[in-house]
Amino acid sequence: MGRTISWAIVSETRPSGQTPRRSQVLAWGLWDVGATGVNAIVVTFVFSVYLTSAVGSDLPGGTTPQSWLFRALAVAGIIVALLAPATGVWVDAPWRRRPVLAVLTAFVVALTASMSLVRDDYRYLWLGLLLLGCTAACSELSTVPYNAMLRQLSTPQTSGRISGIGFGMGYFGTVLLLLIVYVALIAGDGDDRGILGIPTAGGQNVRAAMLLAAAWFAIFALPIFIAVPSPPHIPGDPRDDVGILGAYRRLWHEIAGEWRRDRNIVYYLFASAVFRDALTGIFTFGAVLGVSAYGVSDSNVLLFGVSACVVAALGAFLGGVIDDWIGSKWVILGSLASLMVIAVVLWSLSGPLAFWVCGLALCLFVGPTQSSARTLMLRMSADGKEGVTFGLYTTTGRAVSFLAPFLISVFIDWFGTVKAGIGGLILVMALGMVLMALVHAPHRVAVR
Repeated sequence: MGRTISWAIVSETRPSGQTPRRSQVLAWGLWDVGATGVNAIVVTFVFSVYLTSAVGSDLPGGTTPQSWLFRALAVAGIIVALLAPATGVWVDAPWRRRPVLAVLTAFVVALTASMSLVRDDYRYLWLGLLLLGCTAACSELSTVPYNAMLRQLSTPQTSGRISGIGFGMGYFGTVLLLLIVYVALIAGDGDDRGILGIPTAGGQNVRAAMLLAAAWFAIFALPIFIAVPSPPHIPGDPRDDVGILGAYRRLWHEIAGEWRRDRNIVYYLFASAVFRDALTGIFTFGAVLGVSAYGVSDSNVLLFGVSACVVAALGAFLGGVIDDWIGSKWVILGSLASLMVIAVVLWSLSGPLAFWVCGLALCLFVGPTQSSARTLMLRMSADGKEGVTFGLYTTTGRAVSFLAPFLISVFIDWFGTVKAGIGGLILVMALGMVLMALVHAPHRVAVR
């Protein structure tokens, strides 16, 4: 046990043959349980819906609350695109990763808790949008030091498996939090909701859900700061004096260096940005598609979301094991090919049953793609460059985040049906698969 801790402190890259303490891997995965759960409550299922359907329902003027919501998220995306590279350079120093993660986590917890102040009144819409946008930006930025910590907790032989564990735990955490919020605070009709009987007047039940989500993240994030030690600060390290402007100057230097060292990293950043946008589009478009085109009820869509997270988690676990066996690139290509075939089948069918079967089949291959994409980024990055690499990974993902929504809308307009939006998703997946096939990726990191 003592030697394992020593290795984690002395080297940010765990050598072959050394395994991390299970408690450290568990603590790392528990952070994802809290983070993905909060993201689902804030951005996807609860608070965003509350802002657009209740708080802003009587908003004066010609702009809808839905439009304002997407504007706020767009601004958050721009902030992430600007700050993620600098954050990556900053956390290149391994001893900075845990403190930076702690600060960003604290911001997300505080901002989420502050959402409980947003009443069901259009005058609170601007406060709600500000809090949601800031939360989304801080949550996205926090993944930069979090992903970089994976190097400290894995060997070349186990990075895929541990990455899959993290994604899988995150999915199961989302399921559990959604069920708790739904049963305790949302379910039912009338003026009081859930088994706790919280009134809906003034949005009290949703506001209580935000306090619950903040507490959820705080509890599950705490173990990583207790169980996972930071590598020691090395006096005289040149990374000590990197400031904000210096971070961007160094970022340009790092990009040029990565281009000279291995241009496949640059190619992979672009390819992964495209196919990851398609994965995001599957979840974003899924609820709208189910209700509008396949006759799924609003309540059943929430149950589908819970089931989808379970299936995606299983896929992430299995994909992580297969990743360590055949390599990340083949898991990604195989998953993308499967996603396109299932999407074509779904496009040709109708009815709730088809949506459930094909939708869950899609989610089965989303998990492995997400997990292997992160693992491959780790395997292609140079030792000590994980921070800047994952900063670019986050930034490029944001840079093309318009692609799937744009093509979905184009296909809907061309064919005149919501179902046709599936064609836009297929096109993005196909483009991502072609670009990924051109990347020369390692099977595994060589044993040192």
